[in-house]
Amino acid sequence: MSVPTTVEPGARPAREEPPDAGERHRLTAVTGLAALSLDAMASVAYGPEAIVLVLAAAGAHGLGFTLPVTLAIAALLAVLVASYRQVIAAFPDGGGSYAVARAHLGRRTSLVAAASLVLDYVLNVAVAVTAGVAALTSAFPALYGQRLWLCLAVLVVITAVNLRGIVESARVFLVPTAVFVASVLTLIAVGLFRSAPVSTAAADGHASVLADNATTVGALLLLKAFASGCSALTGVEAIANAVPSFRSPRARRAQHAEVALGAVLGVMLIGLSVLISRFHLQPVEGVTVLAQLADASLGHNAAFYVVQFATMILLALSANTSFGGLPVLLKLLAGDHYLPHVFALKADRQVHRHGVLALAAVSAALLVFSGGDTNTLVPLFAIGVFVGFTIAQAGMVVHWCRQRGAHWRARAALNGTGALLTGVSAVVVTATKFQDGAWLIVIALPLLVLAFEAVRRAYARIGERLGVGRLPDPPHRDRSLVIVPVASLSRLTGEALNAAASLGDEVRAVTVCFPDAEDRAQTHALTRAWAEWNPGVELIPLASAHRSLGRPIAAYVREAARPGTRVTVLIPEAEPDRPWQRLLQNQRGAVVAHAVRRETGAVICRLRVRPA
Repeated sequence: MSVPTTVEPGARPAREEPPDAGERHRLTAVTGLAALSLDAMASVAYGPEAIVLVLAAAGAHGLGFTLPVTLAIAALLAVLVASYRQVIAAFPDGGGSYAVARAHLGRRTSLVAAASLVLDYVLNVAVAVTAGVAALTSAFPALYGQRLWLCLAVLVVITAVNLRGIVESARVFLVPTAVFVASVLTLIAVGLFRSAPVSTAAADGHASVLADNATTVGALLLLKAFASGCSALTGVEAIANAVPSFRSPRARRAQHAEVALGAVLGVMLIGLSVLISRFHLQPVEGVTVLAQLADASLGHNAAFYVVQFATMILLALSANTSFGGLPVLLKLLAGDHYLPHVFALKADRQVHRHGVLALAAVSAALLVFSGGDTNTLVPLFAIGVFVGFTIAQAGMVVHWCRQRGAHWRARAALNGTGALLTGVSAVVVTATKFQDGAWLIVIALPLLVLAFEAVRRAYARIGERLGVGRLPDPPHRDRSLVIVPVASLSRLTGEALNAAASLGDEVRAVTVCFPDAEDRAQTHALTRAWAEWNPGVELIPLASAHRSLGRPIAAYVREAARPGTRVTVLIPEAEPDRPWQRLLQNQRGAVVAHAVRRETGAVICRLRVRPA
């Protein structure tokens, strides 16, 4: 395991990456597809359904527009895949829209892109986990009351797998991904050879949500259906954000994974929409569109349940896309001083552990806030990613105009078209979902940008005070005074005085005296024992009228500080054998350290002594 390094405030954090880590902890194109595309793959479970539910407001006539709307979304998907292949080639260090905007659109725009991606990644985890658990509770209604605890349990499992490395998570999720994709493609292939549904058992007895006596389909309804179906495009950017996680040649492998994702996702979306039109499917309450299609194509048999369970598992695991992409983005933000530098550190197995844990913590808070209910979170979903799409492609237009290499006009035109389409989509998605909760994203985006700016200003101030980037004065030796707080005589006290004598020119021991009779007796006993021990170090009693432990020591440190004297407060503490035994400690050392740090400029040294 690599040893963490200390990053000076204001300085660019050093990469903590063991030179012998090798490529075995990185992704291939296939494992990258499994680790980073689960969000996009799983979207076929709710993307077509979102379109159908909107068009159902116009009755059976409205459902006839399912395929045209899906084709429009597939066309946008093709533009996005082509665009992000270019992003991968131009920015092989990852970061996606943030990296593009930082290079070509300015600092503030790059922060908007980063904030939108952060929000989308966090919401993806919450939505994916709740959707997977919702599928489980649909199959087993008795578990409905425990859905929040089930959501948190799934989140813990996914977090634990990702803490072992992105390659490990890819291997774990490769089989569920393959089973899901094979199931859906089989469903589509079989359904195309059927002229009518083989079974409608799944929908029998469920009320239809189709509107009666509605025959007109307006542009606003089509736009709303398009906006809802665009939720199927979330996750397309994840591969571009995590290019450094791939094996060499990184950009080429990431591009192959991006193209494979676009091809598989496009085939599944169009295929399912063709079957919806072919079987004249009508949405019903309590049964998903994908379940009805499986029933109609494969029959109400074992194959039907394979599709359902594969969907349930992949929905829950699609949160892994965020665990693959967001930590890399947080690392780039930390490298630019917009987040705490700890996010730039890497553990073994190429894991950005702090990014993984932060994502898990915020997602858990969202799950608790929503009570594990998917419908509470879905209106917030997909807005952030479309903002990122638009910024990335606008930045790539500038990139090609500056580079002016081969075919730059065609590439700029492609990205310009994509920026226009995704920009319109972002406005439509926000407008149609604003009253359903999208206003929270509109507020959260600028707040997150302001937080990034505040962190950078803080690092700039700290760096200025520490003189980062400037040559310091030549080192010189000051007189050294070491002050050791003492509460009783033990081996701990002896070790502390030994260490203090090694550190300083002068050593003083201090003990805090309280006014109660019992405390005075203990102080008197300590003084007698000290005189009998006679360590050659003076024991100085400090009176405390208000039973304060830290303030009397801090006051003495201030008095002892003289020009040309370096004061160190050495606080001895026992190091327990087991982590849980820390709960048994009285925390006196922490109280003293806090008071001295707050009220003086002394150096604090906390000496950990292990029992013999």
